[in-house]
Amino acid sequence: MPTRYQVSAPRTLAFGPYDEPALGPGQVRVRTRMSGIKQGTEMALYTGATPFREAEFDREWRAFVPRDPGQPFYPVSLGSWAVGEVVELGPGADRFKPGDLVHGSMLHQPSNVLAEADLFALAPSLPAEGALFTDPALFALAAVHDAQVKVGDKVAVFGCGVLGLLAAQIARLQGAIQVISVDVIESRLALARGMGVDQTLNPRECDAGLEIKRFTGRKGVDAAIEFSGAYSGLQAALRAVHQGGIVACAGYYKTGQTGLELGGEWHHNRPQMISSMPVWGNSLRCHPMWTLQRVRETAVALLEAGRLTWQPMVTHRFGYADAAAAYALLDTRPAEAMKIILDYP
Repeated sequence: MPTRYQVSAPRTLAFGPYDEPALGPGQVRVRTRMSGIKQGTEMALYTGATPFREAEFDREWRAFVPRDPGQPFYPVSLGSWAVGEVVELGPGADRFKPGDLVHGSMLHQPSNVLAEADLFALAPSLPAEGALFTDPALFALAAVHDAQVKVGDKVAVFGCGVLGLLAAQIARLQGAIQVISVDVIESRLALARGMGVDQTLNPRECDAGLEIKRFTGRKGVDAAIEFSGAYSGLQAALRAVHQGGIVACAGYYKTGQTGLELGGEWHHNRPQMISSMPVWGNSLRCHPMWTLQRVRETAVALLEAGRLTWQPMVTHRFGYADAAAAYALLDTRPAEAMKIILDYP
């Protein structure tokens, strides 16, 4: 019986056996070759800084409600985008054949059963490592759409993790004439400069919102895209936008934060603050022209065409059995890591 890891308690991974289900119609079994760890959602689940520990999201009420004490949150499985090999076909599955390399959203485990419609063939032009950037690219693309970036716009991106660096590139593809990246980690700002942003700012060294106003003739950017997941980043984004500008919030705001003040620029400049979350049953704001599947397909197309630079963001690789060390690195030394890849035996 194969084994997988789950989060058994905050900052604790435990390996244990899991059952491999039988294949249903249109499903395929995929043997995982590599997967990428997400710094936002996954790390919130790993550290316990998530509202799901104490509550569950009721999809009918669209609200968090107290969790049934008889249904504890842990253990919880983690997952992200992965690349694997098709090893078995269910009834009626005909898009792939055994031996084909595919990629899609999967759990971090040696094998997954998925609907073949949810998988992409790995194109010859795209290395397997590059395919792992599909997940962050689709969220970055959705955030740029939510920010309504147009040709000639000035854009600030808060957070230079994988999502933020991809969003800066997509904003440029969308026609932004000026892109400013903000982060507290100098190595990430260096990556942003290498990817062609116009200015970078470290908010530990300046008032980032005010400096952005200076960079833009005291007017502010047309759109700010917030990926840091920190209230301080959101506060600076609200300070940085033009009167009536847009702040697209695409970071995962972990529980326990304080300090967000809405009596300043938010109150006086009437910006639009938008939650950029295209999952959990939320349709995209460009729906029906844009669906989540179209966003996924576009992210894949951009990566396959080489329109997005991802190679410098791969910083570490760990064997699957050493997953605990990978999460500990992201948790305790986040400045050292960007995209971490898990390799499977």
